[in-house]
Amino acid sequence: MSRYTGLIERYRDRLPVSADTRLISLGEGNTPLIQLQNIPRLIGKEVDIYVKFEGLNPTGSFKDRGMTMAVTKAVEAGSQAIICASTGNTSASAAAYAVRAGIKAFVLIPEGKIALGKLAQTLMYDAKIIQINGNFDKGMALVKEVAELAPVTIVNSINPFRIEGQKTAAFEIVDELGFAPDYHCLPVGNAGNITAYWKGYTEYARYSASHAAVTRNLPIMCGYQAAGAAPFVAGHPIENPETLATAIRIGNPQSWDLAWNVQKESGGWFDKFSDEQILAAQKMLSQFEGVFCEPASATSLAGALHDISIGKIPEGSRIVCTLTGNGIKDPEIAMQQCADAKPVTIDASLDAVKRAILDSL
Repeated sequence: MSRYTGLIERYRDRLPVSADTRLISLGEGNTPLIQLQNIPRLIGKEVDIYVKFEGLNPTGSFKDRGMTMAVTKAVEAGSQAIICASTGNTSASAAAYAVRAGIKAFVLIPEGKIALGKLAQTLMYDAKIIQINGNFDKGMALVKEVAELAPVTIVNSINPFRIEGQKTAAFEIVDELGFAPDYHCLPVGNAGNITAYWKGYTEYARYSASHAAVTRNLPIMCGYQAAGAAPFVAGHPIENPETLATAIRIGNPQSWDLAWNVQKESGGWFDKFSDEQILAAQKMLSQFEGVFCEPASATSLAGALHDISIGKIPEGSRIVCTLTGNGIKDPEIAMQQCADAKPVTIDASLDAVKRAILDSL
C-alpha cells in the first residue's frame, strides 16, 4: 500500500515540518493537470493550455493545500481553535481540517453572500458559523482583531503556512510537465494563491539548480479579477466589491504587496473581466472539455483566452490555468446557466424514449 497521505508527506523536505510533526491531512494535493483538447481547436490558435483542477481536492478547492499546513502547524503549536473570514471555500476547508485535527473552527461569513454548496459543507463539518452584516473585507478585519483577544489561530492566507502549502501546486506542475509553463493564469481575490504559486516556482528553480533537475525557467504570472471586484486593476481597494464569482468577491486583498511583487518579478499583469465573460468561460470548459469548475475559477481561462486572442500571449506558448474550485460549490449559478436545457418529461415507454433520442441527433 502506498504511504502517500497528502502533499506534506510528498514534499516534506521542502516544507517547514519535522519528522515528529503530526500531519493533519485528508489526502490533499496530487490534483490533475488536464491538457485542453477542444478549446484550442475552437479558437483556432496553436497553444498548449493545461488546467490545474484544484476542485478535486478533498473539500473541492485549492484551499485544502494551505489548510493542511496551517492546521498542522496550529496543532503543533498547541492551538485548540482556528478562525477565518471566508467567502465560502476557506470556511469549508478550515472546518474539515479542524474536525480532522479534533479542534474547533470558527468562521465569519458575509450574510447572504456565500454559495449554497459551500455553506452546506461548512454546516456539515460542524463549524461555528458567524454571519455578519458586511462583506469579506469587514470579516477579515474583525478576525484579525478577535485573534488579538481570543486563543484562536487565524488560518486565512495571512497565515504564512497557508502559502507554504499552496506553493506545492507549482511543484506538482513542474514534476508532471518536466518544465514550468511560459504563462500561468490565475483568478485573483485575496491574492494568496498567485503569491504561493510564484513562491513555488522560484523555490523549484533553486531546487533544480542544486539537484540538476529538468527546469530552471520561471513563468509569466497573469492575475485576473472580476470587473466588479478588481482592486489590482484599479490600483486601490474597492469598498463594495460585487460579482457573481463569489470566491473572488474581495475588495481589499490581504496579500496586496506580495502580489504586486509577483507581477513585477515575473513580468506579468492583472486584468479584469465581466461576469458574463467569466460565466461564458465556465460553460465553455464544461461543454467542450468536460471540466466543471466554479465561476471564479473560470476567470483564469477567460483571461487566458482574451490575451491569446489579442496576441499578448503568443501562439506556441505553454499555458497553465488554475481552476480553484469545483463547480458543485455553486449549483445555483450552474442551474441558471443551463435554464434553456432543462430535462424533458416523457412517457415511460420505449417509443417515447426512442423519439426523444432521435429528435436530438
